[in-house]
Amino acid sequence: MTLLAQPDFKQTCLAFIGGGNMASAILGGLMREGLAPQQVMVIEPFAETASKLKAEWGVEVAASAHSGLAQAGMVIWAVKPQIFKEAALSVTAFTPKALHVSVAAGIRSDSIARWLNTERIVRTMPNTPALVGQGITGMFAREGVSAQDKAWVAQVLRSTGEWLWVKQESDLDAVTALSGSGPAYVFYFLEAMTEAGVKMGLSPEQSDHLAKATFGGATHLARQSAETPQVLRERVTSKGGTTFAALTSLSEDHVKEAFVKAMLAAQKRAGELGDEFGKG
Repeated sequence: MTLLAQPDFKQTCLAFIGGGNMASAILGGLMREGLAPQQVMVIEPFAETASKLKAEWGVEVAASAHSGLAQAGMVIWAVKPQIFKEAALSVTAFTPKALHVSVAAGIRSDSIARWLNTERIVRTMPNTPALVGQGITGMFAREGVSAQDKAWVAQVLRSTGEWLWVKQESDLDAVTALSGSGPAYVFYFLEAMTEAGVKMGLSPEQSDHLAKATFGGATHLARQSAETPQVLRERVTSKGGTTFAALTSLSEDHVKEAFVKAMLAAQKRAGELGDEFGKG
């Protein structure tokens, strides 16, 4: 069932503050599900990005906030953390009744509520596979968000992939470290596997193909299996074999410990972003 078949949301206008990659991923998914261009408005000050959105989706794009935003039932915030406050203060007079959904990293909902003077705020943490409909988004709703609001947000984000709700907003810092930043970790290991393949005599193209197929296949197997990743790993690891040699080397270099430490650093930084850009 498409968004347009939902009677509660059929005539609703959606506004995007910021038209970058994540906004484009959400907008593109909605358009493919049947949302009409006239139901969308975007505030995007960068001319190149604005032109691309107009050309690709035929939506209204303005360089700055305007009274037309009052039509929006939902406002999706896809701006950089450092400019969120400035953007919010320029929009708040036009959107007192809207449901606000933030996809901006680090900015806590307390700050957003203060700047926008509303409690109808859902804060989310998506990741870049949303660009191809394979993302995972962590979401937190303030007390002013109704069950219907939550269902609406899930409906809007479903075209980007999966989602889950967290009960405590602080959990979003962990979501940021695990899945928000997570694609970069995967790409990092893909780089290393590809480099190793070349050093072992394979071509860059062969190494790249093998690494990506292995990651994709192993992840699919883990999702389909009832076994834990530990059990699946152990099944691949025969004592004295090639996998055993590789994992022993990784263990001796404390790679797992270093990886956990790195993710804790990302979690800490997520909290610091809230402190740094959520003032005022």
